[in-house]
Amino acid sequence: MSAIIEVENLTKKFKDFTAVNGITFSVEQSDIFAFLGPNGAGKTTTIKMLTTLLKPTSGTIKINGFDPMIDKDAVRKSFGIVFQDPSLDDELTAWENMEFHGVLYHVPKELRRKRIDELLEIVELNDRRNNLVKQFSGGMKRRLEIARGLLHHPKVLFLDEPTIGLDPQTRNHLWQYVIDLNKEEGITVFLTTHYMEEAEKVARKIAIIDHGNIVAQGSAEVLREQTKSDSLENAFLALTGKAIRDEDASGIDAMRQRHRMWTKR
Repeated sequence: MSAIIEVENLTKKFKDFTAVNGITFSVEQSDIFAFLGPNGAGKTTTIKMLTTLLKPTSGTIKINGFDPMIDKDAVRKSFGIVFQDPSLDDELTAWENMEFHGVLYHVPKELRRKRIDELLEIVELNDRRNNLVKQFSGGMKRRLEIARGLLHHPKVLFLDEPTIGLDPQTRNHLWQYVIDLNKEEGITVFLTTHYMEEAEKVARKIAIIDHGNIVAQGSAEVLREQTKSDSLENAFLALTGKAIRDEDASGIDAMRQRHRMWTKR
């Protein structure tokens, strides 16, 4: 199976500070890939470069065969994204949020309506399609955001800390939806999370970044064996020497704002 995300010698410098230092990795089509690292390790900077929001200093990126710096529109059509912070319009219904997203992505009306029906059914929100989003629980909003991110048939779904603030039961249900969607639609999932048990349960391959460098790659089993650890969390601690933490909020906010700007073009 071919790689749908290809990153080679990717570097991003901000004046004298190197945020990402020549990293190389690939994600196979239809895989579930976890990108883990402590706060400030380079996770968000990397995601910004992958999603056309930040220009690399050097190195190459290919998303679905396209270069984000040359074929931005083609890359943007190739992925959906669910941000750490909520990005739905609470004053619109579930259906209206989906419809608005489909219009922004120029999904033809007939296909858009059919796709909305399918996705709301998949995430078990069809019976709440006409309810205002402000009436939804946190878990329901997350499911709707995932459905919205899939509306334009992307090849890749980026999930940036999608379960922050959710209770353990809702988190488990949410990941089960993601696993089912991955199987049913063949969509590639690129995720970040600070819950190690989530990454261990969901991801088939994991890359750990620290101080701008990828310090380890492989399955959870490989990382445990490599560090002689009994869990992915202990493997992570052995590799980075610190507990995983939330990404800096300002970085997430900036990425979300830029995303909204280009989706409104």
